Amino acid sequence: MTGAADTPTPAPTDDHGLGARAAELVRDAVLGDLARRVVAECGADVGLVGVPEPLPAALPGHRADEDGLVLRHWAGTRADLLHDRPVPTGTGLGGRALAERAPSWVPDYRAATTISHHHDAAVSAEDLYAMLTVPLLHDGTVYGVVYASLRAVVPFGDVRIAAVGELAATAIRALAGAAAWGRAEREPGRATLARPLTPREHEVLRWAATGRTNPEIAARLGLTCNTVTGYLKSAMHKLGVRNRTELALTARESGLLD
Repeated sequence: MTGAADTPTPAPTDDHGLGARAAELVRDAVLGDLARRVVAECGADVGLVGVPEPLPAALPGHRADEDGLVLRHWAGTRADLLHDRPVPTGTGLGGRALAERAPSWVPDYRAATTISHHHDAAVSAEDLYAMLTVPLLHDGTVYGVVYASLRAVVPFGDVRIAAVGELAATAIRALAGAAAWGRAEREPGRATLARPLTPREHEVLRWAATGRTNPEIAARLGLTCNTVTGYLKSAMHKLGVRNRTELALTARESGLLD
C-alpha cells in the first residue's frame, strides 16, 4: 500500500465469487501493510490491526449478541500472546474504540482507569505501555481497529496521533474501494466493467456526477479542460454510454459513486 492509495473501482467478476475473493485479498494486504507502516513510519514499537469477527459467547467480557475484534495483523511483537487474540467489544483499548467508534489513547495501558483490563497479561508479555487505537470507519462500517503501541510510558503527541490517523485514512479509502467489488458481485442489477476505470477517471467521474462542468472540475483538480474531457470520454467508452446523463446513471447503478 502506498501513500497514494486511490479508491479502487469495482473489478470484473467473470467467475462466481471473484469479487468477494479479491476484496478479501486486498483487505488482508491493506491491513497487514498498515500494521507494518505504523511501526516503520510512526515511531511505534508494535503495530496491531484487529478485524471485526464473531467471537465465542463464552469469552470473558463478551455478550452473545455482539461481535468483537480478532488481532489478525501485527508488526514488532516479541511474543505471540497478542497474535490472533480475540478482543470483545468494549474490552481493552481496541474494544473501546470499536464500541465508541472513536480514537483513544492512554500513556500507560496497565495503569489506565478508563479501560477494562482483560488483556493485561498479553500486553505485559510485550512490555507495552503507551497505546493508541484508531477505528477504520467508513459510512458507518468498521473495517478494523489499528493499534500503535510503545514500550515506554509517554504521552502520545499530536504529531504521532496525526501520523497514525493519516495512515488509517489511507487504509480506509482502499478498504472501502475493495468492498465495492464484493457489493457489485452481490447485486446483480449493477453493471461490471470489462476494463476498470483508472483512479483519475474515477475522480473526474465523481465530480461530473455532482453536476460540475468541465472547467469547474479542471480548476478543482488542477487539470486542463481538454484533459478532463479526455478522462470523461474514456470513462464513457468503458461504461458504454453516450452522454453525461447516461454516465452518471450508469455509474450509480454500477456502484462507482458509493
